[in-house]
Amino acid sequence: MTTAFTPSDSTPLMAEEPEFWEPSAPEPPEARSAQETDAHEPVTDAHDPVVVRDAREFGVYARTGGWAFALKVARSVRPGGQPAEGTARTKVSAKAFAELAGCSPERVMRYYRAWDMAADDGLVPQFEVLVPGEDIELPDADVWLSYYASRNSASSVRGQAISAAAEAEGIRPTKALEVAENPTALRAAILADPGTAQAARGALLDRMKEDPALQTEMARAIARTDDLKKAVANEAKAADRIGYVRQIVEKGQIKTPAGQTVEAPAEIRAEAERHLSLLDELDDSEEAGEWAGEAYDTVKNLVAKAVEEDPALRVQERRTKFYNSLQKATKVFEELTLDEVMEEDIYEADMLQRLEALQEAIGTCISALRKATTPSS
Repeated sequence: MTTAFTPSDSTPLMAEEPEFWEPSAPEPPEARSAQETDAHEPVTDAHDPVVVRDAREFGVYARTGGWAFALKVARSVRPGGQPAEGTARTKVSAKAFAELAGCSPERVMRYYRAWDMAADDGLVPQFEVLVPGEDIELPDADVWLSYYASRNSASSVRGQAISAAAEAEGIRPTKALEVAENPTALRAAILADPGTAQAARGALLDRMKEDPALQTEMARAIARTDDLKKAVANEAKAADRIGYVRQIVEKGQIKTPAGQTVEAPAEIRAEAERHLSLLDELDDSEEAGEWAGEAYDTVKNLVAKAVEEDPALRVQERRTKFYNSLQKATKVFEELTLDEVMEEDIYEADMLQRLEALQEAIGTCISALRKATTPSS
């Protein structure tokens, strides 16, 4: 739909139409009755001409939005550098127009650029064919925000990036720019509204995938906050347990308590699949920790039972467990720095006692192993 615009030299540049309308308080019955009567009253010459003009200009703006004011700029402004020839002789610079309008030249140029982009798209005439005071058919109001950048930030590198991201998400750039310029308002919305907080969480996670600096900042903030650090540890524990169950399902293998990796019996694999399906059905808002713990404990007990019921696997499990303990003990003893004991005079009597007890235990262990490996005569 297009609408003819009736110019008024006294009409100043108006701000954008508010995004939201708030209803006024209910009127008393007597006032409403009078209003209902006036609704059928025809517009006659008895009305104040000023009121009539305001009403008509309001109607134009309601239908066309910012196009009504962009037309004033487009037909009256000749930016510096353009020749003052023909109809352009009566046009003025953006600065002069802004002084007459009582606003900034930057605001005038934003309207100018919006018209310029729309003209390139064939939506409105080019500046050169417009004459000061001329009326033309204007586009609908809902098209205006597709061309008008109401904020200076829109032309910056940051603003262009925000606008591009907004378009990719299918929203108006002006909305995203408004949010970016009001971080306090964004914070308030996140604190007050779970839905906004959820959207912000998703956006941060997406951004952190490509922003190592933000990853570091978030990790540092979590590490310095005890409650968050505890929550992360719990989630990591739950993720490890789910991974244990998932590995059985996807790879068909189990990991024994001693660390062996063997083929999973059919019973264990079926139970793991059942628990994993329950875990995968959980919503993002549901806590997975309790479910993961139950799945892990159930499968782990089945694994331990399978190890005990298989004689060969049971022997290998105990052999692996003993060897792991021996490796740990060897590593610990090798890390003892005897030079420091001698140089710093840190010797205490119980140190020698502990070593003597350890020597005795090692001797007993060696004797037992030798006896186990010596063929009986």
